[in-house]
Amino acid sequence: MGICMSSASVNQTPPTAGLFSSELKSATRNFRSDTVLGEGGFGKVYKGWLADKSTAKSGNGSMIAVKKLNSDSQQGFQEWLSEVKFLGRLSHPNLVKLLGYCWEDKELLLVYEFMHKGSLENHLFGSGTSVQQLPWQIRLAILVGAARGLAFLHGLDRKIIYRDFKSSNILLDGSYNAKISDFGLAKMGPTESQSHVTTRILGTYGYAAPEYVSTGHLYVKSDVYGFGVVMVEMLTGLRALDTNRPDGQHILVDWIKPYLSDRRKLKNVMDSCLEGMYPFKDAFQIAQLALTCVENEHKIRPSMQEIVEKLEQIDSGNEKPTEHKLNSTTRGTAYRRGQLPLRNGSPLYPRQDCNCVKKERLPKRVAVLCEKHFYYSLIYANHKDQNLVE
Repeated sequence: MGICMSSASVNQTPPTAGLFSSELKSATRNFRSDTVLGEGGFGKVYKGWLADKSTAKSGNGSMIAVKKLNSDSQQGFQEWLSEVKFLGRLSHPNLVKLLGYCWEDKELLLVYEFMHKGSLENHLFGSGTSVQQLPWQIRLAILVGAARGLAFLHGLDRKIIYRDFKSSNILLDGSYNAKISDFGLAKMGPTESQSHVTTRILGTYGYAAPEYVSTGHLYVKSDVYGFGVVMVEMLTGLRALDTNRPDGQHILVDWIKPYLSDRRKLKNVMDSCLEGMYPFKDAFQIAQLALTCVENEHKIRPSMQEIVEKLEQIDSGNEKPTEHKLNSTTRGTAYRRGQLPLRNGSPLYPRQDCNCVKKERLPKRVAVLCEKHFYYSLIYANHKDQNLVE
């Protein structure tokens, strides 16, 4: 017994007539390890090929991404339900399309459109020849697209709070159009008589808004904080959380603010992979916008619609990128991300080249939040994300 069907999204005709676990096993070569695209806290995502049954011609079909959730985990089941609940009825150019879903026996499967360029996180921090560095114009277009996606969620009659906005959840299609993915932690927003939703504290350390991690109160503008963090990552090429940085600089937003508000200091923290090719006036405007997004007081933050309008304004007047000379502090010997940082007291982390080669993967620190006592404890674990858990 099970439920296996294609998505019935609003204003969208499903491209598949029905999906069963046997079909998806075939599409992913029985979920072979060499088809894995990524792995989250409650399941893996596989690359697959779904044949077109409407034609007799062989070779016709489409690339798909199949998420296989851990059916033994209650949280995994809840994430599956949340994806179906939200992506199954929403349609927007900047949201990843849910093509179908399947619950058959113990199989919990979700089928998405395939995003050829992968995640924003991989382009900013990844390694290997397949990773292409993002020029300024594409970075700005990605921010505009992602902002439109969040603004759409916040503009619905009953607002939706995404709750886990981060660079790894922004996927790029073949033309680098940004689409928000992974609605496993999304929540319905407060009603008109409410200011917030009280919920379990789940998300990703470094991106989660301070009012949420300290009280469990989730506001619509809690998403704005995460968007601001991604803006800073896009400007600097630095991760939201990196325990390899010097003490006091592990959490990017905690120490970067003075550099965003000062024109001279901002040049020193701009991503070295841009090689100085960006309009500094635009970069400074985005830095100022990011500062308003990561305000500690949620009421002061702009709405996502205001952010869209500001980014579109910057994009429409985008100048031709010009090269900016780096200060002497950014010259010297650069080093690759993923290695231990130079202990020179500098907040700057220039890269030696734009391939961002990593010689080794160091264990990440998982930030574990104890909701009962409201304190953080950092522990070592080999984990893809620094997820907040109860």
